Amino acid sequence: MSKADRKFDIIVYGATGYTGRLVAEHLTRHYGSRTDGPKWAMAGRSEAKLEEVRDLIGAPKDTALVVADADDPASLKAMCEQTRVVLTTVGPYTLYGEPLVAACVQTGTDYCDLSGEPTWMFEMIEKYSDAAEKSGARICFSSGFDSIPFDLGVFMLQKEAMERFGKPATRVRGRVRAMQGGPSGGTVASMKETMKAVARNPKLISVLQSSFGLTPGFTGPKQPSGMIPEYDKELGKWAAPFIMATINTKNVHRTNFLLGLPYGEDFRYDEMMLTSAGEMGEKAAKGIAEMLKNPFGAKAPKPGEGPTKEERENGFYDVLFLGETADGDKINYGVKGRYDPGYGSTSRMIAETAIALGHCEAPGGIGTPGSFLGEDLVKRLEEHAEISFAVED
Repeated sequence: MSKADRKFDIIVYGATGYTGRLVAEHLTRHYGSRTDGPKWAMAGRSEAKLEEVRDLIGAPKDTALVVADADDPASLKAMCEQTRVVLTTVGPYTLYGEPLVAACVQTGTDYCDLSGEPTWMFEMIEKYSDAAEKSGARICFSSGFDSIPFDLGVFMLQKEAMERFGKPATRVRGRVRAMQGGPSGGTVASMKETMKAVARNPKLISVLQSSFGLTPGFTGPKQPSGMIPEYDKELGKWAAPFIMATINTKNVHRTNFLLGLPYGEDFRYDEMMLTSAGEMGEKAAKGIAEMLKNPFGAKAPKPGEGPTKEERENGFYDVLFLGETADGDKINYGVKGRYDPGYGSTSRMIAETAIALGHCEAPGGIGTPGSFLGEDLVKRLEEHAEISFAVED
């Protein structure tokens, strides 16, 4: 059966988990009564739990339920053969991700996840890129807060730079101006599993340390570290290290790499979080840098734990990208999102990524939201996920 003739447009794998349930809620709330919405199903290990979540979120009683388990490759293959896109929230991907990637590649099924695990991503790229290209499967990692606002923010800044100046910004600074939302238990678990993977295979240290860890065969210029607090004269504020920069910078450079280096071979990029001016800003920036030595402390959230509905709805983020061409032309671009980044916004981002993949005509392979979907995904996020993308003059 061809991909276009499959029963479902999207299957949400992991729908009984915290984030998976939020994805299913978004699809129910936003597309449930629309005739032009995707045909989707919920998947997980237990049919009884799937029924419970379906009823809890108010999804229609006829919402399809699919039983599949990462420990049962045959069940994963059977699931993939029913759908055009598999959306998975089942992490850490280092532990549970590969069997599903393998099944999607084998069956030519598109795939998106929330992985922020660069060592695992590197191994999947090495192992499955050629096969994904042959089967037509589009494997799209990092389809949540890490790294869509950053990947697409730089993508759109570069598009504007080309239109205005006829050349890309060779230097871009990503600066988180404001953000409200706690860390996700899945992110914490993913970081722990990444560290374990490096301990098992020290060759992966270079992947973790380099901004070009996911651009096999290409290494650009030395990159700013973003790890030392600094005073930003242009913005009049102190800047501190940003915890997600380790994965985001890699995805931004991978998009540039996969698109044929439209940002330039000499492109330089870093990310930091702004505090404030003066001594208080300096103290806050240094405090953040110190905190990142043990970012989650003794009370790290566990996978499946997350904020209340009120906390999710009161969350937000505001990211500024400052670009400069080799000739000194400058352009600023902003990305702002409603809802807390780790759950409320992330669940909407990955849902819209899955829908966009279903309409995508890019060839198969292992890519990024920026390289596969670009401006098409930006438009979906603006229309359906309450995320804004705009030049700031």
